[in-house]
Amino acid sequence: MPRIENEIKLDFKDVLIRPKRSTLQSREQVDLHRPYVFRHSKTEYNGVPIIAANMDTVGTLAMAKVLASVDMFTALHKYYTAAEIGGLLTENPGIQDKIAVSSGGNQTDFDRLKSIIRELPQLHYVCLDVANGYTEFFVDYVRQVREEFPKMTIVAGNVVTGEMVEQLILAGADIVKVGIGPGSVCTTRVKTGVGYPQLSAVMECADAAHGLNGHIISDGGCSVPGDVAKAFGAGADFVMLGGMLSGHDESGGEVMQDGDTGRKYKTFYGMSSRTAMDKHSTKLAEYRASEGKTVRVPYKGPVQDTVRDILGGLRSACTYVGAGQLKELSKRTTFIRVTQQVNEIYRGLDDPKLNPVH
Repeated sequence: MPRIENEIKLDFKDVLIRPKRSTLQSREQVDLHRPYVFRHSKTEYNGVPIIAANMDTVGTLAMAKVLASVDMFTALHKYYTAAEIGGLLTENPGIQDKIAVSSGGNQTDFDRLKSIIRELPQLHYVCLDVANGYTEFFVDYVRQVREEFPKMTIVAGNVVTGEMVEQLILAGADIVKVGIGPGSVCTTRVKTGVGYPQLSAVMECADAAHGLNGHIISDGGCSVPGDVAKAFGAGADFVMLGGMLSGHDESGGEVMQDGDTGRKYKTFYGMSSRTAMDKHSTKLAEYRASEGKTVRVPYKGPVQDTVRDILGGLRSACTYVGAGQLKELSKRTTFIRVTQQVNEIYRGLDDPKLNPVH
């Protein structure tokens, strides 16, 4: 019979981080790099563990170039060819350590993945991305990819509970993507009623993964730099961003202009949206619904300013709790439940040029 779990689960908006005594004198002293050695591949990683999501309008070659320059990571969307990815590798030596090639979970995707890795053996990371990581088929697929590529670092998801994190890690995943429904252009929770508040999901999944020498990515739910800090504070090893990196020159797509207001914008859409399906010639089957939406994001210009804002906010969060290194943030974090995050007396009156949110 149906049952109710009475323990309250929390999202980023439900908490703030309690400040603590600090000996740090400046944000400049904070080191945001994290060194990891992954369970199965044994690959050594050292970088700023923030990832551009593998979406058409975020995980682009142009985005990868910019983020790699500050040691951040990009999960390229799955529609790039081997030739296009090869061009990126040729023009940017060493960038193979800062990108993942993405794949879905069907045989066509697997054949394409094998073809790309055969042509580009210098690649180290693969992101296996499906909406529902709870199926036995997907667990078997992760196992199949691990057998085919024993030295690749495999990212797999998405799930939101500890037992599935453990199962995916035992099947061969090095890193598990955590998040169902928190994304800004995801409508899974609306269409299906399924999901899990992101903060609690990250805390529970991180605990499960770390017990097996695995790692997790908090995927979705971040709308401001403070949310990124909360995700790391909750135990995430990586944080994946979509909406926060949308709308920039590097985000893919053309800059459009609204005929009525004259304002410039870019289109941003979920990868399960009708827009994405139409673009990639994927017919929406009669038995399923679109689980993503399409929005107009105000044009933001180059992504460098947004990156600076995110990293600056994260450094500041570390100084507030006395964490000289990002790896110390989760150990120094105490969350307090709140009923209000900010003073909204001037809500809607911000000058976006003078007061960028992200």
